[in-house]
Amino acid sequence: MIKNAVKEFIFTKNEKAPSCHASTVLPLKDNTVLAAWFGGAHEGDNSVEIWISKRSANGEWSTPVSVSEGDRIAHWNPVLYQQENGNIILYYKHGEKIPDWITKYIVSSDGGNTWSEPRVLVPGDTSGGRGPVKNKCLKLTNGTLLAPASTEQRNRWIPFIDVSYDDGITWTKYEEMQRPKYKGAYVGLIQPSLWESADGNVHCLMRSNKGAIYRSDSSDYGLSWCKPYRTRLPNNNSGIDCVKDNSGRIWLIYNPVDVNWGVRHPLSLAYSKDNGKHFTDVLIPEPGNGEFSYPAITFADNTLYVTYTYKRKQIVFWKIELEN
Repeated sequence: MIKNAVKEFIFTKNEKAPSCHASTVLPLKDNTVLAAWFGGAHEGDNSVEIWISKRSANGEWSTPVSVSEGDRIAHWNPVLYQQENGNIILYYKHGEKIPDWITKYIVSSDGGNTWSEPRVLVPGDTSGGRGPVKNKCLKLTNGTLLAPASTEQRNRWIPFIDVSYDDGITWTKYEEMQRPKYKGAYVGLIQPSLWESADGNVHCLMRSNKGAIYRSDSSDYGLSWCKPYRTRLPNNNSGIDCVKDNSGRIWLIYNPVDVNWGVRHPLSLAYSKDNGKHFTDVLIPEPGNGEFSYPAITFADNTLYVTYTYKRKQIVFWKIELEN
């Protein structure tokens, strides 16, 4: 199942940003890897910026650099995506409070070495939900790009899927997902993670505030979705992420804790052979106590690439080679 697994700390200490969180990871075709996260004095502080580091082909991480605006407004939740033309987009949230986020993006045409000036993703939107909110975008078999989105407006946490027909620059918002109930109360759902099992059949797993991961499915390339339903997978109201490999297995990384706002340890990697109906844990990247959270996972060349928050002080990277 797993041929080899290597764990690395992207940096040992960042004095300019002592607290860090919400990483994203993107392997490139030249065997380098980009990772980004937000960091500053503490989450939500006006010192928080987006930081980025690049792993060379020989496995060395560059010193993290800020790619933010330097405007003393909090930055949040970067997401990396590489377009078909090779350009790299980095989406992020911008604003003092989550309900008032604006989604912005910057573009690199040289592998993440330099970046454009920031642009607003959807002019006029202040809900913070447009584009990817935490997890990576998904390119479908018909060429459509989906962004797993959600909004957090007061006590209403609502997921939806944003759709792009021009490879991530402009977006169309379709219907928000229905609000399920659990034990008589509405379930708050945010931060979907997507995969496509067959042409047009798309699925997502979502973070919830009811002790379990929820799921929804689409049969029309992500334009409409069934009412989200509860799975057997525990969730502590913290971020999750999943990805499909070339053999059709679904890989999920998550905190297997079923308490709302529960502890964020351990962090586990699991796989499913039946399109996400059942999962089996195969690796516990962080078995001890402490915060190990907000993982990101992607797949390329028979290898899983993972990043996550390590005690709010560092970002961990795993390169996990799978058996053929």
